[in-house]
Amino acid sequence: MAINLSPILKDSIAIAIDSSKITVKKFSETLQNKYVGNEFNYDTAEGQAENFLVRILKWFFDGLERVFGVHIDPELYGIFEKIIYFTLIGIALYFIVRLLAGKQATSFFSKKSKEIATLQYEEENIEKIDLDKLIQQALSEKNYRLAIRYMYLKTLKELSKNQLIEWNFEKTNSDYYHEIKIPTVKENFKKVSYLYEYIWYGEFPIEQPEFTNAKQVFDHLTHNISNNG
Repeated sequence: MAINLSPILKDSIAIAIDSSKITVKKFSETLQNKYVGNEFNYDTAEGQAENFLVRILKWFFDGLERVFGVHIDPELYGIFEKIIYFTLIGIALYFIVRLLAGKQATSFFSKKSKEIATLQYEEENIEKIDLDKLIQQALSEKNYRLAIRYMYLKTLKELSKNQLIEWNFEKTNSDYYHEIKIPTVKENFKKVSYLYEYIWYGEFPIEQPEFTNAKQVFDHLTHNISNNG
């Protein structure tokens, strides 16, 4: 049998009305400047999710902020992190290559260093080098690019001997071009310089036919130099 409690509850419950004054509070306009720093950066991992590198970066940038008041933007923080990752990967790849290649890698870098040293010596001492001999040696080895290089150095040597330029190994082809006063020599030197830069610095592979065509341009300039135009 159900008992109706409504009359009892109605008489026993008193409804209280809060008449206290309400004070409206607002957020400070400088609130966002108050909570800055890496400890309030929720874009980075925290706790166990952070690896060793992230913890080091956080410690470093927190130190900068405490000592110098320098705040690192989260985006810039992420860029620094990526740079370090790529650097570490590059170092790791280098040691892997060294480990796998062994002496071959060492000899490769050593060979490159010797080639650079040889080329620099040749450029600095063209007046003391038998360039004709080097040209013939390069041709006997069918190294036409190297032959073009020696032919160009020989051209500079001839220009200097005929006092059409003042040779210095630190000068550029453009420097020599502006020194030449004879129009025909100047124009042919421009063609020779273009061929040399395209074939040698552009590492453009050439064979006998291309070398023969290039040699004609060099020979024409040599003739101009010998006759001073």
